[in-house]
Amino acid sequence: MNNRQFISLFLLLFLGMVWNIQAQSENAILGLWYNTEKTAQIQIIKSGSEYIGKIIWVKNPNTDGKPVLDKQNTDPKLRTRPIVGLSILDGLKYAGGIWKDGEIYDPNSGKTYSCELRLKSESILEVKGYLGFSFVGKTVEWFKVK
Repeated sequence: MNNRQFISLFLLLFLGMVWNIQAQSENAILGLWYNTEKTAQIQIIKSGSEYIGKIIWVKNPNTDGKPVLDKQNTDPKLRTRPIVGLSILDGLKYAGGIWKDGEIYDPNSGKTYSCELRLKSESILEVKGYLGFSFVGKTVEWFKVK
């Protein structure tokens, strides 16, 4: 094998490994996460090139025998929808180790915020919600469901 073939083969293998590592890190947030208080589980999935998340479990799913509803929503028409099954993350895109340019809905306040996510470790997801500028906002940690 001459030098040119060796270098070409090496570059091809290297680029393949880099692409594989990128794809693995990009999808590292997929799966089930507990919210900070561990009163809800959020399932994060990939839809096309975006990441979305919905509530699939809550610790206390019923009040007076009826499902807990999205009562704080600013849109009165949406206040009758159940919390379980509610989409709370939308439009996140991966770039340079951060999932950003998306939104997060807070059912406790009924408000929607801009959002970005970062992995602090394999089992801790840093979730930042903000209005306007990302350096001004609230950051919480979610925990991977085992």
